Amino acid sequence: MYSTPTAREMHDAFMTRDASYDGIFFTGVRTTGIFCRPSCPARKPKSENIEFFSTVREALFAGYRPCERCRPLNALGSHPEWVMKLLRRIEDEPTGRVRDTDVRTMGIQPERARRYFIKHFGMTFQAYSRARRLGHSLHSIREGTRLDDVILGHGYESHSGFRDAFSRTFGRPPGKSQKSDCIVTAMIESPIGPLVAGANAEGVVLLEFTDRRMMEHQFSSLRKHFRCAVVPGENPHLDALRRELCEYFDGKRKQFTVPLVFPGTPFEERVWKALLKIPYGQTRSYEDLAQTLGAAGAQRAVGRANGMNRIAIIIPCHRVINKNGQLGGYGGGLWRKQRLLDLERGVLTLT
Repeated sequence: MYSTPTAREMHDAFMTRDASYDGIFFTGVRTTGIFCRPSCPARKPKSENIEFFSTVREALFAGYRPCERCRPLNALGSHPEWVMKLLRRIEDEPTGRVRDTDVRTMGIQPERARRYFIKHFGMTFQAYSRARRLGHSLHSIREGTRLDDVILGHGYESHSGFRDAFSRTFGRPPGKSQKSDCIVTAMIESPIGPLVAGANAEGVVLLEFTDRRMMEHQFSSLRKHFRCAVVPGENPHLDALRRELCEYFDGKRKQFTVPLVFPGTPFEERVWKALLKIPYGQTRSYEDLAQTLGAAGAQRAVGRANGMNRIAIIIPCHRVINKNGQLGGYGGGLWRKQRLLDLERGVLTLT
């Protein structure tokens, strides 16, 4: 678990508009009912009128709405500059090690990096760097690079050290991994909050809002179904996904073409395939969907399968509503469901 900064530290960071704390905490302003990120340029309220939250979800559940000026929902997808500096260092040198001493040399406190990466990537900065390095090594092995060259080129001093680290991450030794695959994950910013996406060699396997309660379960489900490691990285399917999502939120795309991979139980897969057939700008009730599947009366089972969907927006579970026209549940939050429907009906612009 990451440790939230002290109340004094958060107070000082908010009052001085310290952007290096963006994404670390959020501030609710009682007098306006909005919540902001630390760097918000708006006039600062009195200290007695503010409270702090460690996540967007906590602020939303406390009844606050996002500030339209600093757009705190985008804070997690557009990382602060000091985090981008670390990420660029890893991407520029994906085979090299970045030690705490290197982090300090870059003018960054290792403790702050640890706290931020645990919160937003589910692992420490050192674990992220190691996972990225091992993911790169798997790609090299699959491309036919000699194992000795991979080991030496990725900063390992011995075969045994590399083999142990590789086996712990991917579940098999490097010598047997030439045809292996892994799921790479990356953050994607959107007008309604940051998303985490995942893809393997075949297509997109995950697209979820980062503050969804079931996120940990979804990662466990991915490991169960695909029997492979989940590591940070990039691949062509994630590039295509970013492009198509941008077009969707701009109102320029009604159908996605990026390939999808969504294994589940036979019933879940039938539901998800039925969701893909609901036209853009239209909705169906849970009862309608059950009848379409030839399972009249199984609307609760349809609802459960809807909730287990791992690829939000593209497999459009947001287009399923209650029979009486009310929205019903949505893992990303009802306010997001309403905005997606309004976007598709042409009554809302998100960008």
